[in-house]
Amino acid sequence: MEIPYTIENRPDTGIYNAKLGIWLFLASEVMLFGGLFSAYVLLRVGAEPGMWPHGWLNVTLGTVNTLLLALSAITTLLAWAACKVREFGKFKFFHACTILLALTFLGIKSYEYHDKLIHYEITLTNGKFADGHLVAESKDFDLAKKTGTVTLHGRIVEDEKELMDLRAPATRSAQLKEVTVAAADIKKMGNYGPRHNTFTAIYFTLTGLHALHILGGTIVIFYFWGPGSRMWKTDPERFTNRIEVSGLFWHFVDLVWIFLFPVLYLT
Repeated sequence: MEIPYTIENRPDTGIYNAKLGIWLFLASEVMLFGGLFSAYVLLRVGAEPGMWPHGWLNVTLGTVNTLLLALSAITTLLAWAACKVREFGKFKFFHACTILLALTFLGIKSYEYHDKLIHYEITLTNGKFADGHLVAESKDFDLAKKTGTVTLHGRIVEDEKELMDLRAPATRSAQLKEVTVAAADIKKMGNYGPRHNTFTAIYFTLTGLHALHILGGTIVIFYFWGPGSRMWKTDPERFTNRIEVSGLFWHFVDLVWIFLFPVLYLT
């Protein structure tokens, strides 16, 4: 039994089934990310003055990832164009480029996550705050038993607000050094993971969900590049339509990042 409208356009919509399906799916994705962006705006507007982080993310890495996704949008478009003109070799090349660019993006994002997870803020019993990247823990370090020490590469500040805006001249000129803190002097200790504060929670939620979309799209593109490309020999027109549909999804996740980058990294 032949499935209708896999190649030819439907008379009621003017597009074939798969393209109609992906547009409906992307409409639901717009609502998903739209809700999360709205949550970000409301959380930021409602934050206590001086307690919303600025400059916590690496703008250079964010810019590189933006360029990678922009380039991948071009290569996935060129892969579809190669299918349209029946140049399968070029399709394989451009789709391979898309996969490599996507994996590089995910690698950089993984590095950023790791950097946050080894970055700690320690509330001291004297009211001060130690902040920095974890260097070492003594063998007998046990926060519950108040034994041992922990060493950070960072600084100690009087007020937590001094840690909020890393763009401030005083913060940029601050000298970072190894700071050793005894467990007995620690009131609270936690890394910059999702539980740290509202900003890191929404950051990990937005970028984590986006990264899952990138991963899912990469798997689909790899399938069409590899085992799924067998359809090219039997039904090249339908295969070309599949590449177009996967490309539409890829352009969507690229567009989401175009909004995420300035909202999270530049403000």
